[in-house]
Amino acid sequence: MKHPRRVSDAIVADEIGIEYGRYGDFIVKSAYQKIFRCEDGWLRPFAAEGLVMPFCDGHPLPPEALFKATPAEDGVFVESMCRTLHLRNYGNIGEPGLVLFFNFDPRTNSDFAVTVKELEFIAGRLGEIQLDSRLLVCEIVETEAQDIDTLVRITEEMRRHGIRLAVDDFGVGHSNLERVKQIRPDIIKIDGAWFRQIAAVPAAAGLFKSFVAGLHGLGAKVLIEGVETSAQLACAVDADADYLQGFLFSRPKLAGTVFDPASLRIDTLLEPHANVVQLFK
Repeated sequence: MKHPRRVSDAIVADEIGIEYGRYGDFIVKSAYQKIFRCEDGWLRPFAAEGLVMPFCDGHPLPPEALFKATPAEDGVFVESMCRTLHLRNYGNIGEPGLVLFFNFDPRTNSDFAVTVKELEFIAGRLGEIQLDSRLLVCEIVETEAQDIDTLVRITEEMRRHGIRLAVDDFGVGHSNLERVKQIRPDIIKIDGAWFRQIAAVPAAAGLFKSFVAGLHGLGAKVLIEGVETSAQLACAVDADADYLQGFLFSRPKLAGTVFDPASLRIDTLLEPHANVVQLFK
């Protein structure tokens, strides 16, 4: 199937105004997962992360199915389409003021000029969708293969547009504190699978608090993702994490699903019976 060459041509709206994308045999929808701020014994709604939910023949698929089916020459196009959907559907969350996290993968696009054009595309439409750039956080995966000078220039361009920066999946792969110091992120996201391994070993959990303190020493806030149990929550709270994300608190929800604005009591979630939020109710 011939693919559209402009993002605007790939995006359509349903009967209630929720926008979705078409790419080949895929219908691409936005989903959002809430992120909470730790504050005085409470988890306060702070942000939502835009996530891709592809469908094929009406059946939901993992995001990897879409990206694996995307040839390299279409990688930038598909990523741009997904980001545009997250931005344009943000107003349908039903909870104004939440920060929006969205992904940018420099491995897909290492061309600085193309990146600048994409950021200008995003910035130029913020007024149209009534979204303040100060509510945006761009997540970047930091890898050893990236040219650090280009990566620093990209992050500086993001800040020029008022977009904050988060380093994603920290703790796995080629995570490197020295490179992070050069990027100077506002937020460091701890990889969920890595964190869950740490939380399962008491000795490692004790050292994790010092690790988080070291990240704070770099001037960054710390977000722990993938929190699924009360024991993991206890480890994250004890480590003085600033923000938390995970199935214990919130599952991703398709654009158009109104979020519950309620705060969550940490002591209630720490009770032994607390468990993963059910996917279906």
